[in-house]
Amino acid sequence: MSVIILGIESSCDDTSAAVIRDGILASNVIAGQKVHEEYGGVVPELASRAHQQNIVPVVDAALKRAGVNKSDLSAIAFTRGPGLLGSLLVGTSFAKGLSLGLDIPIIDVNHLHGHILSHFIRKEANDVVPEFPYICLLVSGGNSQIILVKSPSDMEVLGQTIDDAAGEAFDKCAKVMGLPYPGGPHIDRLASEGDPHRFKFSKPRISGLDYSFSGLKTSFLYTLRDNIASDPDFIEKNKADLAASLQATIIDILLTKLKKAVEQTGVRTVAIGGGVSANSGVRNAVADYCKQKGLTAFIPERAFTTDNAAMVAIAGYFKYLDNQFCEYDAAPYARVQV
Repeated sequence: MSVIILGIESSCDDTSAAVIRDGILASNVIAGQKVHEEYGGVVPELASRAHQQNIVPVVDAALKRAGVNKSDLSAIAFTRGPGLLGSLLVGTSFAKGLSLGLDIPIIDVNHLHGHILSHFIRKEANDVVPEFPYICLLVSGGNSQIILVKSPSDMEVLGQTIDDAAGEAFDKCAKVMGLPYPGGPHIDRLASEGDPHRFKFSKPRISGLDYSFSGLKTSFLYTLRDNIASDPDFIEKNKADLAASLQATIIDILLTKLKKAVEQTGVRTVAIGGGVSANSGVRNAVADYCKQKGLTAFIPERAFTTDNAAMVAIAGYFKYLDNQFCEYDAAPYARVQV
């Protein structure tokens, strides 16, 4: 009998549902929320309301595209956290209700584990996936971590941000430049047109494998302030060079610690995940580094870098095989739980 997992993701502002059959992706449906663009960031209350409107049609579409009836499901995997509590509550409550109605188990998934295991999403049975152990550079709007992945259920955090994440640095610097939300993709686009050596920004001096991006943001803001004082049109005239220099600095910070992790562990496989792994500069830098060192690199499809239920479903699939199910009194959590 096939193992069919319905995955539900609602941690932030994307409502997503996916179906995985015996480890192979059958469907992945995502409904975004445009309402936040005018506010320059996600408004939690508006996000949870939109999830309530979207979750039923999104799940219905995922089942139909997969050619699966809800009675065929083996289990329901849902994002329990981290994320926005109101948003998580929608997905958690829906998963519990559907589970009770169908009398099948539920599986709670750590959102970050989903990103880490996204490389196991296969569209065909012969798709190549990582071998354990591998190092994952997880970079998103709220998290920057280096993780040693020993198995789907055994992960060790080698380093993580002590303040802001790489995605926050992209988005917040983009905001002060007057770029639309989310700013990361706009920085990426402009960076391809600019000079990455034009401006120099501060880099952190943090021991070990931990990250810090707050000093970079401050340095970026000081650069704008000092130059705008003499030229009010400074940002408009230098957008591409500012974006290119910012992106190059963030990539250098990320890669410096990643290289140290590879040297310290001796692991020969490197993967990246999370929303910032969609950035062209990050993807190319990791691929080039791995090629130079003879390492195996896993760069995810852009569709699987942002919040999506396919990664939740594959993480749930592994937990299903290990009989790791969830109790109905499990509550969502907003912060990272290692």
